[in-house]
Amino acid sequence: MNDNLQVLSLVDLAIAFIPVIVALFFIYLWSLNIKQAGYALARMLVQLLLIGYVLSYIFYSDSPWLIGIILLSMVSISSWIALRTLEKYRIILIKHGFIAILLGGGFTLLVISQGALGLTPWYQPQVIIPLAGMIFANAMNSVSLSAERIFSELSSQLPPKLSKTTTYQSARNNALNAATIPVINSLFAVGLVSLPGMMTGQILSGVSPLIAARYQIIVMCMIFASAILSAVVFLLLSEKDITNIIKKQSD
Repeated sequence: MNDNLQVLSLVDLAIAFIPVIVALFFIYLWSLNIKQAGYALARMLVQLLLIGYVLSYIFYSDSPWLIGIILLSMVSISSWIALRTLEKYRIILIKHGFIAILLGGGFTLLVISQGALGLTPWYQPQVIIPLAGMIFANAMNSVSLSAERIFSELSSQLPPKLSKTTTYQSARNNALNAATIPVINSLFAVGLVSLPGMMTGQILSGVSPLIAARYQIIVMCMIFASAILSAVVFLLLSEKDITNIIKKQSD
C-alpha cells in the first residue's frame, strides 16, 4: 500500500472535470438551469482553491485567538446559510440559528476534540478546523431542514389552532424527524453503500482500514449528534418567533 497520496497536477485536476462536462451537457440538453449549475461549479472551484491557500497559512498558526475567530466565523456563516430558504424571516431567526449551531455543534466538537481525541493544545488547526467544518456543516443542514419543515407544518394549520402548544409540539416533532432523515440514512448506508470521505482519505494515504474505521465511527457520531442537537435547540428557541410569524401570515 502506498504511504503517500499522488500529488495532483493541473492536468489531473482537469481530467476530473470530464464527467462534469458530460453531466452539464445533459442539464443543457434537458433545458435545465445550466447557468446555476455552472455558477455553482465555478464558485466551488474558486472557493476550494482559495481555502487551500488560506489553510496553508492557518495550519502554521499557533494562535488560539485566530482559531477561535475562525470557528465563530464558521458558525456565523453556517447559521446565515441555514436560513437561506426563509430569506424573508432570516433576520428574525438568525439569532436562534446561530445559538443552535454554536451549542449543538460546539458541544459535539468539544467532546470529540477534548474527550475522544484528546487534542493538546485544543486549537490544533490541522485537526480542529476540519472537524469543525464537518460538524457545523451538518448542523447547518439540520437547522435548515427543520426550519423549512416547521414553517410548512404550521402554515397548513388553521389559525385558531396556532395558539395551542400541542400544535407546535406536533409540528416540531415532524420538523425534527425531517431533519434526521439524511443523517440516519447515512448511518444505514455507511460501510455498505459508501465509504465516507474521511475513511476513504485515510485508506488512500496508507492507514489501516481498521484504524480508519474507528476514526469514521467518531465522525459518524459527531455528525449525528451535532445535527440532532442543533435542530432541537433551534426548534425550542424559535417557537415564539415562528408562531408569531405564522399568525401574522394568517391574519
